[in-house]
Amino acid sequence: MLGQYYYHEIVKKTIVAFGTLFNNITIQHKDKNGDEYSSIKVPIAYGPTEKFLARLEQKPDLRKRVSIVLPRLAFEMTNIQYDNSRKVSSLQTFKALNTSDTKITNKVFMPVPYNIGIQLSVMTQYNEDALQIVEQILPYFQPSFNLTIDLISSIGEKRDIPMILENIDFKDNYESGYDEKRIIIYNLNFTAKTYLFGPIPNSTDGLIKKVQVDYYSDTNRQNASRQLRYVAEARAIQDYNEDHTTSLFENIDEKVVEFEVNSATSLSINDYIQIDNEE
Repeated sequence: MLGQYYYHEIVKKTIVAFGTLFNNITIQHKDKNGDEYSSIKVPIAYGPTEKFLARLEQKPDLRKRVSIVLPRLAFEMTNIQYDNSRKVSSLQTFKALNTSDTKITNKVFMPVPYNIGIQLSVMTQYNEDALQIVEQILPYFQPSFNLTIDLISSIGEKRDIPMILENIDFKDNYESGYDEKRIIIYNLNFTAKTYLFGPIPNSTDGLIKKVQVDYYSDTNRQNASRQLRYVAEARAIQDYNEDHTTSLFENIDEKVVEFEVNSATSLSINDYIQIDNEE
């Protein structure tokens, strides 16, 4: 069982979607009259905070790269944990249409719930800059914010993934010496409640296109006669694959009951005719 290769990139998609939430945050600086004299778009990158702090503590010279400029956002995955509260039956399945071929159905086992811990670090030199950034983030998390993520594009499986703000901690090295660069750090810890899917095999079973229900006068069906039978056969009322069987010879209106088509070779008796989006 183990060893079958598959990779849906669900964890990667979840982390990337989380980072895109904060890629358009800006801060402004104003003079004593309240007029704006600078606006800075805060850059964001994936990586541990310690990596950026090490770069900040470097003493650049003409032969080395300059140190990182603040403010800056950094995020990274901190843990993955199974969520037993969202567990469903491991034997439960559902069928989904293959997006590349609608005639193929995929038998999919229910996904496994996992929580992904993500930490967002806000690094600034001034407390005013940090407060501007944090205040643009917190109102959207009450305490969660739902992101729609395309978990498995091959079957069109999209789910709303809650991003829950768990807690915030604050760090300031203001007590360091005057020759040290001041760094203010707000760490915002989030939990993404995502789902992980196993392999998606192509099912040999097709979609249910016809249903038949028989009513008998007795529970003993061998001796009882059938009293009633219902038959329901599904059919599409919209041209999903846009194959356009034929086309009208001329424009018609809603009063026309007979019309000509350019070619009737692909039509047969009792066929349903769909014109545009109406049948």
